[in-house]
Amino acid sequence: MTEKTLAIIKPDAVKKKIIGRIIQRIEDEGFKISGLKMLLLTKEEAQGFYIVHKDKPFYASLTDFMSSGEILVMVLERENAIIHWREVMGATDPALARPGTIRHTHGFSIERNAVHGSDSLPTAEWEIGYFYKGEGKQPL
Repeated sequence: MTEKTLAIIKPDAVKKKIIGRIIQRIEDEGFKISGLKMLLLTKEEAQGFYIVHKDKPFYASLTDFMSSGEILVMVLERENAIIHWREVMGATDPALARPGTIRHTHGFSIERNAVHGSDSLPTAEWEIGYFYKGEGKQPL
């Protein structure tokens, strides 16, 4: 079954000018990119997106980081998109990510790990809606 997932190329990867490499990897993995836009989040928008983490100790630094520079927000589609994208990204901590994954190759730390991806269908639906509300995107 075709699924949709949200993917974000984070400020660290945008600043390193590796957007093209990451998009090439996405396409090589068989994803269709059905949404794509560059954004500069305000601190409040970053806080809204990461609201699920509001009580965690890393919330302030994460939202500071995600509003520190441009991000590229994408909707990816393919069979088993969520699981497949998470495998391609690798573990949250680049030091623990499998060689060949995006985070192993391009990540620097748990926070500055190049990319984000939805972790479930309900999360993907919510995250896509967060960035694409009112733009004609169909729910998952």
